[in-house]
Amino acid sequence: MRSRRQTASQIPEVNLVPLMDVLMSVLTFFIIISMNLSSQNILSVDAPSPDDTTGTEQEDGVEPFVIGLNVQGEALLADQPVDQATLVQEVRSYLADHPDGYVRLKADKELDYQEVTRFLTVLRNIGSGRVSLAVE
Repeated sequence: MRSRRQTASQIPEVNLVPLMDVLMSVLTFFIIISMNLSSQNILSVDAPSPDDTTGTEQEDGVEPFVIGLNVQGEALLADQPVDQATLVQEVRSYLADHPDGYVRLKADKELDYQEVTRFLTVLRNIGSGRVSLAVE
């Protein structure tokens, strides 16, 4: 009888290795799933490398047509607000005079990205498929 009391009074051991294996497997699963879900592209933009100089004004000698976009969402030419009809006319005349030219959009940092994409859509509808975004 004495042997039964000794085994009953001992503290049982818990083996944590199988529990840690299961937890690490579940953690790995969620990491892989979250990486796959967060890698969706909103807009496909091919950013040039720093040593890629194709299409810059130093190489081809064509000055870009610079359009500004302020915080209020107004288009700016020479730092002056212009309406959409004037902008369309100016961009079309620039592209007609400079077939190798391109339009550079300088948007304000505080501007919502949705406004920038709407403005890019307007430029694309004008016929300017050659648009670069200036990041400063």
